[in-house]
Amino acid sequence: MGKLSDDIEKEIRDLDPAESLRVRRVLQRLLAVIEKPDGSAKPGVMRSFISREKIQRPVAESRDSASEVGEKSVGTIIQERARGLSPFYRRTLLKDVVPFWFPRSVDKQHGGFHHCFDRDGTLVDTDKSVWAQGRMTWMLLTLYNTVEKKPEWLEWGQAGIDFIAKHCFDKDGRMFFHVTQDGKPIRKRRYAFSECFASIAYAAHAKATGSSQSANRARELFEQFTRVNFTPGEMTPKFTDERPMIGLGPRMMTISMAQELQANLGPDDKLRGWIDRCIDEVRKWFVKPDIKCVMETVEPDGNISDHFDGRTLNPGHAIECAWFILHEARLRKDDELKDLGLHMLDWMWERGWDQVFGGLYYFRDVYDKPVQDYWQDMKFWWVHDEAIIATLMAWQMTGHPKYADWHRKVHDWSFKHFADPEHGEWYGYLHRDGRLSTPLKGGMWKSFFHHPRMLWKCWQLCSE
Repeated sequence: MGKLSDDIEKEIRDLDPAESLRVRRVLQRLLAVIEKPDGSAKPGVMRSFISREKIQRPVAESRDSASEVGEKSVGTIIQERARGLSPFYRRTLLKDVVPFWFPRSVDKQHGGFHHCFDRDGTLVDTDKSVWAQGRMTWMLLTLYNTVEKKPEWLEWGQAGIDFIAKHCFDKDGRMFFHVTQDGKPIRKRRYAFSECFASIAYAAHAKATGSSQSANRARELFEQFTRVNFTPGEMTPKFTDERPMIGLGPRMMTISMAQELQANLGPDDKLRGWIDRCIDEVRKWFVKPDIKCVMETVEPDGNISDHFDGRTLNPGHAIECAWFILHEARLRKDDELKDLGLHMLDWMWERGWDQVFGGLYYFRDVYDKPVQDYWQDMKFWWVHDEAIIATLMAWQMTGHPKYADWHRKVHDWSFKHFADPEHGEWYGYLHRDGRLSTPLKGGMWKSFFHHPRMLWKCWQLCSE
């Protein structure tokens, strides 16, 4: 029966996403017919196959008890579900998302990447985000390093590195944020987030090519990022000293950067030290067990500022940070870190999930007061990408049925509302009820990063 389910999967693997979904829904209805009266499914091909589309509900409450599906253990169910999800994420990444972006993104005249695209891939703006140059370069080279040594991925990644090196640095060594198609600077921001994405791009390039120069550049940019974001007086202030605040963003980005540099350049005590420091600061200042919340900004001593900015929560950021910490817990086999990441995910899912329309809100107020940002109830693509990773990782690490349920919810809602079966990729921005806000597939914030990273990461998790 297992061979038959594999044969069926092979037949529909290369269908377009909408047709594949329709086929699986038909089979799901057939499954309902053969279920036992007590609600548990008969073991066999149908249950095995349907699990490729939706996470099974019958997962044991205890990680050590047998599941409701026959006598299978929770670990067995997780492995079977992972094997079912793996081809879905692989196929969507390689046959839906990558073809939308490449080769159309490659700027053969000026180098680097275009990323401002309409629904059908029509270029709507030739300006370039420096974030996008680093992110897209990293993603391409990560695919090259971990999936397949495709010459075009390396060639395009090299073009990204070359454009960054030639056009994206100011004379003081800091990086621009926004440049023209041919690399003339338009905007430079006070914080060093461009350096973050360039650093991981150089690290991936070093692994792909063996370049010691790129490895050194990756480390230099990491040092620059941490110096600007953590050394008092290094960053030009945005506000006066009347109400100082610190943010979750630099800390979670440092954790992720250091993880990427170690993955590509090898273990490093200094990088591990930065991970330890930032996780400790997240735990000490931003995680609030008494109110079950993860703050986006706090006062320097960790207190909550009872004003609009201080009360605003960003569930997507907190959930993304949660899976960075869960990833570190997996690497170290550290139960304390695992518990921290799970608590962060639990609290911000409860605060962020829209119980009426589904999906995750963009902003919430810590005390449930009105949020002043008018896009606060919109559904952004990247928030859902990060939640899909976090819930899958949490389920695999714990076997708890609530994470299976949450992963199914966010996976199904996202692919139903963000996906474009006709042209590929996801839309970026939806209204609260899931209606399309704009048909843009790429802009100054959205590029070849969050969505392909989710598909790649989930594929890797499911293939372990």
